[in-house]
Amino acid sequence: MKKLKVLVWSMCLVLGACAVKPTTEVYTSERGTQWEWNKGTIVVHTPERPAGQKSVLGLTVPKMDVVRVGFVGLGMRGPGAVERFTHIPGTQIVALCDYEQKRAEDCQKCLKAASLPKAAIYSGEKGYEELCKRDDIDLVYIAADWLHHFPVAKCALEHGKNVAVEVPSAMNLKECWALINLSETSRKHCFILENCCYDWFEMNTLNMAQQGVFGEVIRAQGAYIHNLEAFWDYYWKNGKGDKLGWRLDYNMRHRGDVYATHGLGPVAQALDIHRGDRMATLVAMDTKSVVGKSLVEERTDSVCNNFRNGDHTTTLIRTAKGKVIEIQHNVMTPQPYNRLYQLTGTKGFANKYPVEGYALDAKQLAASGVQPKLDDLSSHGFLPQKEMEALVEKYQHPILKKYGEMAKEVGGHGGMDFIMDSRLVYCLQNGLPLDMDVYDLAEWCCLAELGELSMDNGCAAVEFPDFTHGEWNVVKGYKHAFASLEDEAATAKKAAEITAKLKQQGAKEWANNE
Repeated sequence: MKKLKVLVWSMCLVLGACAVKPTTEVYTSERGTQWEWNKGTIVVHTPERPAGQKSVLGLTVPKMDVVRVGFVGLGMRGPGAVERFTHIPGTQIVALCDYEQKRAEDCQKCLKAASLPKAAIYSGEKGYEELCKRDDIDLVYIAADWLHHFPVAKCALEHGKNVAVEVPSAMNLKECWALINLSETSRKHCFILENCCYDWFEMNTLNMAQQGVFGEVIRAQGAYIHNLEAFWDYYWKNGKGDKLGWRLDYNMRHRGDVYATHGLGPVAQALDIHRGDRMATLVAMDTKSVVGKSLVEERTDSVCNNFRNGDHTTTLIRTAKGKVIEIQHNVMTPQPYNRLYQLTGTKGFANKYPVEGYALDAKQLAASGVQPKLDDLSSHGFLPQKEMEALVEKYQHPILKKYGEMAKEVGGHGGMDFIMDSRLVYCLQNGLPLDMDVYDLAEWCCLAELGELSMDNGCAAVEFPDFTHGEWNVVKGYKHAFASLEDEAATAKKAAEITAKLKQQGAKEWANNE
Protein backbone atom coordinates (compact mmCIF):
# COMPACT_ATOMS: atom_id res chain seq x y z
CA MET A 1 0.00 0.00 0.00
CA LYS A 2 1.42 3.36 -1.03
CA LYS A 3 1.03 6.09 1.57
CA LEU A 4 0.77 9.80 0.89
CA LYS A 5 0.98 11.93 4.00
CA VAL A 6 -0.74 15.27 3.79
CA LEU A 7 -0.30 17.41 6.89
CA VAL A 8 -3.02 19.87 7.66
CA TRP A 9 -1.52 22.34 10.12
CA SER A 10 -3.30 24.26 12.84
CA MET A 11 -1.53 27.28 14.24
CA CYS A 12 -1.64 28.39 17.85
CA LEU A 13 0.40 30.59 20.17
CA VAL A 14 2.14 28.82 23.03
CA LEU A 15 4.10 31.06 25.41
CA GLY A 16 4.62 33.59 22.63
CA ALA A 17 5.96 30.96 20.22
CA CYS A 18 4.23 29.44 17.18
CA ALA A 19 3.36 25.72 17.48
CA VAL A 20 2.24 23.45 14.62
CA LYS A 21 0.24 20.25 14.97
CA PRO A 22 -0.54 17.65 12.29
CA THR A 23 -4.27 16.81 12.38
CA THR A 24 -5.07 14.73 9.28
CA GLU A 25 -3.28 12.00 7.37
CA VAL A 26 -4.50 11.16 3.85
CA TYR A 27 -3.57 7.93 2.11
CA THR A 28 -3.59 7.00 -1.57
CA SER A 29 -4.28 3.39 -2.53
CA GLU A 30 -2.61 1.56 -5.39
CA ARG A 31 -5.75 2.26 -7.42
CA GLY A 32 -5.37 5.99 -6.83
CA THR A 33 -8.20 6.37 -4.31
CA GLN A 34 -7.61 8.87 -1.51
CA TRP A 35 -8.91 8.04 1.95
CA GLU A 36 -8.37 8.82 5.61
CA TRP A 37 -9.18 7.41 9.04
CA ASN A 38 -12.06 8.83 11.04
CA LYS A 39 -12.58 7.25 14.47
CA GLY A 40 -11.44 3.85 13.24
CA THR A 41 -13.41 3.96 9.97
CA ILE A 42 -11.91 4.42 6.50
CA VAL A 43 -13.50 7.39 4.76
CA VAL A 44 -13.06 7.50 1.00
CA HIS A 45 -12.83 10.98 -0.50
CA THR A 46 -15.91 11.88 -2.57
CA PRO A 47 -15.25 14.34 -5.39
CA GLU A 48 -17.60 17.29 -5.79
CA ARG A 49 -19.98 17.21 -8.71
CA PRO A 50 -18.37 19.31 -11.46
CA ALA A 51 -20.03 22.63 -12.18
CA GLY A 52 -22.83 22.40 -14.72
CA GLN A 53 -23.62 18.74 -14.12
CA LYS A 54 -26.90 17.57 -12.67
CA SER A 55 -28.38 14.31 -11.52
CA VAL A 56 -29.57 11.60 -13.91
CA LEU A 57 -32.06 10.13 -11.43
CA GLY A 58 -35.10 9.35 -13.55
CA LEU A 59 -33.25 10.24 -16.75
CA THR A 60 -35.19 9.84 -20.00
CA VAL A 61 -34.18 10.26 -23.63
CA PRO A 62 -36.52 10.87 -26.59
CA LYS A 63 -38.62 7.91 -27.71
CA MET A 64 -37.00 5.66 -30.31
CA ASP A 65 -39.14 4.12 -33.04
CA VAL A 66 -36.30 1.71 -33.69
CA VAL A 67 -33.42 1.04 -31.28
CA ARG A 68 -30.26 0.81 -33.40
CA VAL A 69 -27.63 -1.26 -31.63
CA GLY A 70 -23.90 -1.85 -31.93
CA PHE A 71 -22.50 -4.86 -30.07
CA VAL A 72 -18.93 -4.87 -28.71
CA GLY A 73 -17.43 -8.11 -27.39
CA LEU A 74 -18.62 -11.29 -29.06
CA GLY A 75 -16.92 -14.04 -27.08
CA MET A 76 -18.81 -15.87 -24.33
CA ARG A 77 -21.75 -13.51 -23.63
CA GLY A 78 -22.01 -11.39 -26.78
CA PRO A 79 -23.34 -13.89 -29.35
CA GLY A 80 -26.26 -14.79 -27.10
CA ALA A 81 -27.17 -11.11 -26.77
CA VAL A 82 -27.10 -10.65 -30.55
CA GLU A 83 -29.39 -13.65 -31.02
CA ARG A 84 -31.81 -12.41 -28.36
CA PHE A 85 -32.12 -9.00 -30.01
CA THR A 86 -33.27 -10.64 -33.25
CA HIS A 87 -36.43 -11.60 -31.31
CA ILE A 88 -37.17 -8.08 -30.02
CA PRO A 89 -39.40 -6.02 -32.36
CA GLY A 90 -38.25 -2.51 -33.20
CA THR A 91 -34.53 -3.16 -32.96
CA GLN A 92 -31.86 -3.08 -35.65
CA ILE A 93 -28.42 -4.62 -35.21
CA VAL A 94 -26.26 -2.08 -37.02
CA ALA A 95 -22.72 -3.12 -36.09
CA LEU A 96 -20.77 -6.04 -34.63
CA CYS A 97 -17.33 -5.65 -33.07
CA ASP A 98 -14.81 -8.00 -31.49
CA TYR A 99 -11.04 -8.04 -31.05
CA GLU A 100 -11.05 -11.07 -33.36
CA GLN A 101 -12.74 -10.39 -36.69
CA LYS A 102 -13.98 -13.96 -37.15
CA ARG A 103 -16.06 -13.84 -33.99
CA ALA A 104 -17.80 -10.69 -35.22
CA GLU A 105 -18.42 -12.21 -38.63
CA ASP A 106 -19.79 -15.42 -37.09
CA CYS A 107 -22.60 -13.41 -35.48
CA GLN A 108 -23.92 -12.49 -38.91
CA LYS A 109 -25.40 -16.01 -38.87
CA CYS A 110 -27.90 -14.84 -36.27
CA LEU A 111 -29.02 -12.02 -38.56
CA LYS A 112 -29.29 -14.34 -41.53
CA ALA A 113 -31.39 -16.82 -39.55
CA ALA A 114 -33.76 -13.99 -38.63
CA SER A 115 -33.78 -12.52 -42.20
CA LEU A 116 -32.40 -9.25 -40.86
CA PRO A 117 -29.97 -6.99 -42.76
CA LYS A 118 -26.24 -7.58 -42.44
CA ALA A 119 -24.36 -5.56 -39.85
CA ALA A 120 -21.11 -3.65 -40.31
CA ILE A 121 -18.06 -5.48 -38.92
CA TYR A 122 -15.35 -3.94 -36.73
CA SER A 123 -12.36 -5.69 -35.17
CA GLY A 124 -8.95 -5.20 -33.63
CA GLU A 125 -7.83 -3.55 -30.44
CA LYS A 126 -9.52 -0.21 -31.22
CA GLY A 127 -12.32 -1.37 -33.50
CA TYR A 128 -14.91 -0.19 -31.00
CA GLU A 129 -13.77 3.41 -31.46
CA GLU A 130 -14.88 3.40 -35.09
CA LEU A 131 -18.18 1.77 -34.13
CA CYS A 132 -18.85 4.48 -31.55
CA LYS A 133 -18.25 7.21 -34.15
CA ARG A 134 -21.20 6.07 -36.27
CA ASP A 135 -24.20 8.39 -36.29
CA ASP A 136 -26.72 5.59 -36.82
CA ILE A 137 -26.31 3.85 -33.44
CA ASP A 138 -28.48 4.64 -30.42
CA LEU A 139 -27.19 1.99 -28.02
CA VAL A 140 -23.77 0.38 -27.58
CA TYR A 141 -24.15 -3.02 -25.92
CA ILE A 142 -20.86 -4.06 -24.25
CA ALA A 143 -20.12 -7.73 -23.51
CA ALA A 144 -16.33 -7.70 -23.71
CA ASP A 145 -13.93 -8.88 -20.98
CA TRP A 146 -13.94 -6.94 -17.71
CA LEU A 147 -10.95 -4.76 -18.52
CA HIS A 148 -12.63 -3.42 -21.65
CA HIS A 149 -16.03 -2.60 -20.12
CA PHE A 150 -14.99 0.86 -18.98
CA PRO A 151 -12.95 2.07 -21.99
CA VAL A 152 -15.68 1.05 -24.43
CA ALA A 153 -18.43 2.61 -22.30
CA LYS A 154 -16.37 5.79 -21.93
CA CYS A 155 -15.84 6.02 -25.69
CA ALA A 156 -19.53 5.41 -26.41
CA LEU A 157 -20.75 8.03 -23.93
CA GLU A 158 -18.22 10.54 -25.27
CA HIS A 159 -19.76 10.01 -28.71
CA GLY A 160 -23.29 10.58 -27.44
CA LYS A 161 -24.43 6.98 -27.29
CA ASN A 162 -26.53 5.25 -24.65
CA VAL A 163 -24.63 2.30 -23.23
CA ALA A 164 -25.50 -1.05 -21.69
CA VAL A 165 -22.54 -2.69 -19.94
CA GLU A 166 -22.09 -6.28 -18.82
CA VAL A 167 -21.05 -6.90 -15.22
CA PRO A 168 -18.93 -5.81 -13.49
CA SER A 169 -19.34 -2.60 -15.44
CA ALA A 170 -16.61 -0.64 -13.63
CA MET A 171 -13.57 -2.13 -11.91
CA ASN A 172 -12.71 0.63 -9.43
CA LEU A 173 -13.95 3.89 -7.93
CA LYS A 174 -12.15 6.01 -10.51
CA GLU A 175 -14.10 4.29 -13.29
CA CYS A 176 -17.36 4.56 -11.33
CA TRP A 177 -17.00 8.32 -10.97
CA ALA A 178 -15.95 8.73 -14.60
CA LEU A 179 -19.08 6.94 -15.86
CA ILE A 180 -21.27 9.01 -13.53
CA ASN A 181 -19.75 12.22 -14.86
CA LEU A 182 -20.09 11.08 -18.48
CA SER A 183 -23.73 10.09 -18.03
CA GLU A 184 -24.52 13.37 -16.26
CA THR A 185 -22.80 15.50 -18.91
CA SER A 186 -24.00 13.60 -21.98
CA ARG A 187 -27.53 13.03 -20.55
CA LYS A 188 -27.33 9.49 -21.91
CA HIS A 189 -28.17 6.24 -20.17
CA CYS A 190 -25.43 4.08 -18.63
CA PHE A 191 -27.23 0.80 -17.90
CA ILE A 192 -25.76 -2.11 -15.96
CA LEU A 193 -26.69 -5.45 -17.56
CA GLU A 194 -27.50 -7.23 -14.29
CA ASN A 195 -29.66 -10.13 -15.46
CA CYS A 196 -30.31 -11.57 -11.98
CA CYS A 197 -32.64 -8.65 -11.29
CA TYR A 198 -34.95 -10.30 -13.86
CA ASP A 199 -35.02 -13.83 -12.48
CA TRP A 200 -38.53 -15.13 -11.77
CA PHE A 201 -38.11 -15.60 -8.02
CA GLU A 202 -36.33 -12.28 -7.54
CA MET A 203 -38.94 -10.34 -9.53
CA ASN A 204 -41.96 -11.90 -7.82
CA THR A 205 -40.34 -11.48 -4.40
CA LEU A 206 -39.54 -7.84 -5.17
CA ASN A 207 -43.20 -7.27 -6.00
CA MET A 208 -44.22 -8.91 -2.72
CA ALA A 209 -41.75 -6.77 -0.77
CA GLN A 210 -43.04 -3.61 -2.43
CA GLN A 211 -46.61 -4.60 -1.54
CA GLY A 212 -45.69 -5.14 2.14
CA VAL A 213 -46.00 -8.93 2.22
CA PHE A 214 -42.88 -9.26 4.40
CA GLY A 215 -43.48 -6.15 6.49
CA GLU A 216 -40.37 -4.00 6.63
CA VAL A 217 -37.37 -5.78 5.09
CA ILE A 218 -34.50 -5.29 7.53
CA ARG A 219 -31.90 -7.78 6.30
CA ALA A 220 -30.95 -9.26 2.94
CA GLN A 221 -28.43 -11.73 1.54
CA GLY A 222 -26.99 -12.22 -1.91
CA ALA A 223 -24.03 -14.02 -3.44
CA TYR A 224 -22.21 -15.34 -6.44
CA ILE A 225 -21.11 -18.83 -5.47
CA HIS A 226 -20.24 -20.64 -8.69
CA ASN A 227 -17.37 -23.09 -9.09
CA LEU A 228 -15.74 -22.03 -12.38
CA GLU A 229 -13.52 -25.10 -12.69
CA ALA A 230 -15.06 -26.00 -16.06
CA PHE A 231 -14.73 -22.46 -17.46
CA TRP A 232 -11.29 -21.06 -16.59
CA ASP A 233 -9.64 -22.12 -19.85
CA TYR A 234 -12.43 -20.63 -21.98
CA TYR A 235 -11.88 -17.03 -20.94
CA TRP A 236 -10.23 -15.05 -23.73
CA LYS A 237 -6.43 -15.01 -23.78
CA ASN A 238 -4.48 -12.11 -25.25
CA GLY A 239 -1.88 -14.02 -27.26
CA LYS A 240 -0.02 -17.29 -26.79
CA GLY A 241 1.94 -15.96 -23.81
CA ASP A 242 -1.27 -15.54 -21.80
CA LYS A 243 -1.64 -18.81 -19.90
CA LEU A 244 -4.30 -17.72 -17.42
CA GLY A 245 -7.00 -15.87 -19.35
CA TRP A 246 -8.38 -12.53 -18.24
CA ARG A 247 -10.66 -13.70 -15.43
CA LEU A 248 -8.18 -15.85 -13.52
CA ASP A 249 -5.51 -13.20 -14.01
CA TYR A 250 -7.83 -10.55 -12.55
CA ASN A 251 -8.57 -12.63 -9.46
CA MET A 252 -4.84 -13.21 -9.02
CA ARG A 253 -4.10 -9.45 -9.08
CA HIS A 254 -7.08 -8.05 -7.17
CA ARG A 255 -8.66 -8.72 -3.80
CA GLY A 256 -12.30 -8.31 -2.83
CA ASP A 257 -15.72 -9.22 -4.19
CA VAL A 258 -14.85 -8.68 -7.84
CA TYR A 259 -18.24 -10.00 -9.05
CA ALA A 260 -20.74 -8.65 -6.56
CA THR A 261 -23.60 -7.49 -8.74
CA HIS A 262 -25.49 -10.80 -9.18
CA GLY A 263 -26.02 -10.99 -5.44
CA LEU A 264 -26.21 -7.29 -4.63
CA GLY A 265 -28.41 -5.99 -7.45
CA PRO A 266 -31.70 -7.74 -6.60
CA VAL A 267 -31.47 -7.06 -2.84
CA ALA A 268 -30.47 -3.42 -3.43
CA GLN A 269 -33.72 -2.95 -5.35
CA ALA A 270 -35.72 -4.58 -2.57
CA LEU A 271 -34.10 -2.21 -0.04
CA ASP A 272 -34.67 0.94 -2.15
CA ILE A 273 -30.96 1.78 -2.38
CA HIS A 274 -30.57 5.45 -3.45
CA ARG A 275 -34.33 5.63 -3.59
CA GLY A 276 -34.91 6.23 0.11
CA ASP A 277 -31.92 4.48 1.66
CA ARG A 278 -28.22 4.13 0.92
CA MET A 279 -25.37 1.75 1.70
CA ALA A 280 -23.38 3.51 4.41
CA THR A 281 -20.62 1.22 5.75
CA LEU A 282 -19.06 -2.15 4.95
CA VAL A 283 -16.70 -4.62 6.52
CA ALA A 284 -15.11 -7.34 4.38
CA MET A 285 -13.01 -10.42 5.05
CA ASP A 286 -11.81 -13.37 3.01
CA THR A 287 -10.25 -16.79 3.40
CA LYS A 288 -6.73 -17.43 2.25
CA SER A 289 -6.22 -18.48 -1.37
CA VAL A 290 -5.75 -22.21 -1.84
CA VAL A 291 -7.62 -23.14 -5.01
CA GLY A 292 -6.77 -19.87 -6.76
CA LYS A 293 -3.04 -20.32 -6.23
CA SER A 294 -3.17 -23.92 -7.40
CA LEU A 295 -4.94 -22.90 -10.62
CA VAL A 296 -2.14 -20.49 -11.46
CA GLU A 297 0.57 -22.99 -10.60
CA GLU A 298 -1.03 -25.68 -12.76
CA ARG A 299 -1.14 -23.34 -15.77
CA THR A 300 2.24 -21.65 -15.38
CA ASP A 301 4.29 -24.52 -13.93
CA SER A 302 5.72 -22.12 -11.35
CA VAL A 303 5.11 -21.23 -7.71
CA CYS A 304 2.42 -18.58 -7.10
CA ASN A 305 3.42 -16.60 -4.02
CA ASN A 306 0.84 -13.83 -4.24
CA PHE A 307 -2.71 -14.67 -5.31
CA ARG A 308 -4.53 -11.58 -4.05
CA ASN A 309 -8.12 -12.81 -3.91
CA GLY A 310 -9.22 -15.24 -1.24
CA ASP A 311 -11.16 -18.33 -2.24
CA HIS A 312 -14.25 -17.05 -0.38
CA THR A 313 -15.07 -13.40 0.37
CA THR A 314 -17.81 -12.12 2.70
CA THR A 315 -18.94 -8.49 2.85
CA LEU A 316 -21.30 -7.06 5.46
CA ILE A 317 -23.02 -3.76 4.68
CA ARG A 318 -25.10 -1.50 6.91
CA THR A 319 -27.44 1.05 5.34
CA ALA A 320 -28.22 4.57 6.48
CA LYS A 321 -31.59 3.36 7.80
CA GLY A 322 -30.21 0.48 9.82
CA LYS A 323 -30.68 -2.43 7.38
CA VAL A 324 -27.98 -5.10 6.90
CA ILE A 325 -26.85 -6.77 3.66
CA GLU A 326 -24.54 -9.79 3.45
CA ILE A 327 -22.83 -10.51 0.11
CA GLN A 328 -20.58 -13.49 -0.65
CA HIS A 329 -18.25 -14.39 -3.53
CA ASN A 330 -16.70 -17.77 -4.28
CA VAL A 331 -15.74 -19.07 -7.73
CA MET A 332 -13.08 -21.47 -6.48
CA THR A 333 -14.29 -24.24 -4.20
CA PRO A 334 -16.55 -27.19 -5.09
CA GLN A 335 -20.11 -26.48 -3.99
CA PRO A 336 -23.54 -26.09 -5.61
CA TYR A 337 -24.38 -22.87 -7.45
CA ASN A 338 -25.89 -20.38 -5.03
CA ARG A 339 -26.92 -16.72 -5.17
CA LEU A 340 -28.14 -16.82 -1.53
CA TYR A 341 -31.05 -14.51 -2.37
CA GLN A 342 -32.86 -13.95 0.91
CA LEU A 343 -35.05 -11.23 2.44
CA THR A 344 -35.78 -11.04 6.17
CA GLY A 345 -38.78 -8.89 7.01
CA THR A 346 -40.62 -8.01 10.20
CA LYS A 347 -43.65 -10.04 9.06
CA GLY A 348 -42.23 -12.61 6.65
CA PHE A 349 -39.25 -14.22 4.99
CA ALA A 350 -38.18 -15.15 1.42
CA ASN A 351 -35.43 -17.57 0.40
CA LYS A 352 -34.24 -18.81 -3.02
CA TYR A 353 -31.29 -21.15 -2.40
CA PRO A 354 -31.04 -24.06 -1.79
CA VAL A 355 -34.83 -24.19 -1.26
CA GLU A 356 -37.24 -21.70 -2.81
CA GLY A 357 -39.85 -20.69 -0.32
CA TYR A 358 -41.68 -18.08 1.71
CA ALA A 359 -42.36 -18.11 5.45
CA LEU A 360 -45.50 -16.28 6.60
CA ASP A 361 -47.93 -17.05 9.40
CA ALA A 362 -51.64 -17.50 8.73
CA LYS A 363 -52.50 -13.94 9.72
CA GLN A 364 -49.92 -12.33 7.42
CA LEU A 365 -50.72 -14.66 4.52
CA ALA A 366 -54.40 -13.76 4.79
CA ALA A 367 -53.50 -10.06 5.04
CA SER A 368 -51.51 -10.52 1.82
CA GLY A 369 -54.61 -11.75 0.02
CA VAL A 370 -54.17 -15.53 0.17
CA GLN A 371 -56.46 -17.57 2.43
CA PRO A 372 -54.43 -20.33 4.16
CA LYS A 373 -55.73 -23.89 4.02
CA LEU A 374 -54.22 -24.67 7.44
CA ASP A 375 -55.47 -23.06 10.65
CA ASP A 376 -52.17 -23.50 12.47
CA LEU A 377 -49.93 -22.17 9.70
CA SER A 378 -46.83 -20.55 11.23
CA SER A 379 -43.65 -18.91 9.98
CA HIS A 380 -41.48 -21.60 11.55
CA GLY A 381 -41.41 -23.35 8.17
CA PHE A 382 -41.92 -22.57 4.51
CA LEU A 383 -45.43 -22.27 3.13
CA PRO A 384 -47.00 -25.48 1.84
CA GLN A 385 -46.87 -25.86 -1.93
CA LYS A 386 -50.46 -24.77 -2.63
CA GLU A 387 -50.22 -21.65 -0.50
CA MET A 388 -46.88 -20.75 -2.09
CA GLU A 389 -48.28 -21.18 -5.61
CA ALA A 390 -51.28 -19.01 -4.72
CA LEU A 391 -49.00 -16.30 -3.30
CA VAL A 392 -46.76 -16.32 -6.37
CA GLU A 393 -49.76 -16.19 -8.70
CA LYS A 394 -51.22 -13.22 -6.86
CA TYR A 395 -47.94 -11.30 -6.87
CA GLN A 396 -46.58 -12.32 -10.26
CA HIS A 397 -44.60 -9.35 -11.48
CA PRO A 398 -46.19 -7.45 -14.40
CA ILE A 399 -42.91 -7.66 -16.33
CA LEU A 400 -43.05 -11.45 -16.11
CA LYS A 401 -46.64 -11.41 -17.30
CA LYS A 402 -45.54 -9.46 -20.35
CA TYR A 403 -42.31 -11.27 -21.29
CA GLY A 404 -42.22 -14.50 -19.30
CA GLU A 405 -43.56 -16.97 -21.86
CA MET A 406 -41.50 -15.56 -24.72
CA ALA A 407 -38.43 -15.52 -22.46
CA LYS A 408 -38.76 -19.23 -21.81
CA GLU A 409 -38.71 -19.84 -25.58
CA VAL A 410 -35.80 -17.52 -26.40
CA GLY A 411 -33.75 -18.45 -23.34
CA GLY A 412 -30.61 -16.89 -21.91
CA HIS A 413 -30.05 -18.06 -18.32
CA GLY A 414 -33.54 -19.50 -18.25
CA GLY A 415 -35.01 -16.42 -19.91
CA MET A 416 -33.92 -13.67 -17.55
CA ASP A 417 -31.44 -12.35 -20.15
CA PHE A 418 -34.26 -11.90 -22.65
CA ILE A 419 -36.45 -10.16 -20.08
CA MET A 420 -33.57 -7.80 -19.26
CA ASP A 421 -32.97 -6.94 -22.92
CA SER A 422 -36.69 -6.59 -23.66
CA ARG A 423 -37.17 -4.21 -20.73
CA LEU A 424 -34.19 -2.13 -21.87
CA VAL A 425 -35.67 -1.79 -25.36
CA TYR A 426 -39.18 -1.17 -24.00
CA CYS A 427 -37.98 1.76 -21.90
CA LEU A 428 -35.97 3.26 -24.78
CA GLN A 429 -38.87 2.92 -27.22
CA ASN A 430 -41.31 4.49 -24.75
CA GLY A 431 -38.98 7.24 -23.51
CA LEU A 432 -39.00 5.97 -19.92
CA PRO A 433 -36.34 5.84 -17.18
CA LEU A 434 -34.39 2.59 -17.30
CA ASP A 435 -34.69 -0.02 -14.56
CA MET A 436 -31.07 0.58 -13.48
CA ASP A 437 -29.07 3.79 -13.75
CA VAL A 438 -25.43 4.80 -13.51
CA TYR A 439 -25.68 5.18 -9.73
CA ASP A 440 -26.81 1.55 -9.42
CA LEU A 441 -23.83 0.64 -11.57
CA ALA A 442 -21.42 2.50 -9.31
CA GLU A 443 -22.93 1.31 -6.02
CA TRP A 444 -22.98 -2.34 -7.02
CA CYS A 445 -19.53 -2.35 -8.62
CA CYS A 446 -17.67 -0.39 -5.93
CA LEU A 447 -17.84 -3.33 -3.51
CA ALA A 448 -14.62 -4.74 -4.95
CA GLU A 449 -12.38 -1.78 -4.18
CA LEU A 450 -14.06 -0.88 -0.89
CA GLY A 451 -13.78 -4.50 0.26
CA GLU A 452 -10.12 -4.53 -0.73
CA LEU A 453 -9.55 -1.39 1.36
CA SER A 454 -11.25 -3.04 4.31
CA MET A 455 -9.28 -6.28 4.14
CA ASP A 456 -5.93 -4.61 3.48
CA ASN A 457 -6.45 -2.62 6.67
CA GLY A 458 -7.35 -5.35 9.13
CA CYS A 459 -10.97 -5.75 7.98
CA ALA A 460 -11.75 -2.19 9.04
CA ALA A 461 -15.07 -0.48 8.45
CA VAL A 462 -15.21 1.53 5.21
CA GLU A 463 -17.71 4.28 4.42
CA PHE A 464 -19.41 4.23 1.03
CA PRO A 465 -19.09 7.36 -1.06
CA ASP A 466 -22.44 8.93 -1.97
CA PHE A 467 -22.51 8.58 -5.73
CA THR A 468 -25.77 10.57 -5.92
CA HIS A 469 -24.20 13.65 -4.29
CA GLY A 470 -26.78 13.80 -1.51
CA GLU A 471 -29.84 12.93 -3.61
CA TRP A 472 -30.25 9.33 -2.41
CA ASN A 473 -33.49 10.19 -0.58
CA VAL A 474 -35.15 12.26 -3.32
CA VAL A 475 -36.91 9.30 -4.98
CA LYS A 476 -39.16 7.39 -2.58
CA GLY A 477 -39.03 3.67 -3.32
CA TYR A 478 -37.70 1.60 -6.21
CA LYS A 479 -40.17 1.33 -9.12
CA HIS A 480 -40.26 0.04 -12.70
CA ALA A 481 -41.57 2.59 -15.19
CA PHE A 482 -44.45 1.74 -17.53
CA ALA A 483 -46.11 3.56 -20.43
CA SER A 484 -49.87 3.94 -20.62
CA LEU A 485 -51.68 1.05 -22.28
CA GLU A 486 -52.49 3.27 -25.27
CA ASP A 487 -48.90 4.49 -25.72
CA GLU A 488 -47.54 0.99 -25.19
CA ALA A 489 -49.83 -0.45 -27.87
CA ALA A 490 -48.94 2.29 -30.35
CA THR A 491 -45.22 1.80 -29.74
CA ALA A 492 -45.51 -1.98 -30.11
CA LYS A 493 -47.44 -1.62 -33.39
CA LYS A 494 -44.82 0.71 -34.83
CA ALA A 495 -42.00 -1.61 -33.70
CA ALA A 496 -43.64 -4.59 -35.40
CA GLU A 497 -44.04 -2.63 -38.65
CA ILE A 498 -40.39 -1.57 -38.60
CA THR A 499 -39.20 -5.12 -37.97
CA ALA A 500 -41.36 -6.43 -40.83
CA LYS A 501 -39.71 -3.97 -43.22
CA LEU A 502 -36.23 -4.88 -41.94
CA LYS A 503 -36.98 -8.56 -42.49
CA GLN A 504 -38.07 -7.86 -46.08
CA GLN A 505 -34.86 -5.94 -46.65
CA GLY A 506 -32.74 -8.60 -44.98
CA ALA A 507 -34.31 -11.47 -46.93
CA LYS A 508 -33.44 -9.73 -50.20
CA GLU A 509 -29.85 -9.03 -49.09
CA TRP A 510 -29.18 -12.62 -48.07
CA ALA A 511 -30.85 -14.01 -51.21
CA ASN A 512 -28.64 -11.82 -53.41
CA ASN A 513 -25.53 -13.05 -51.60
CA GLU A 514 -26.28 -16.73 -52.18
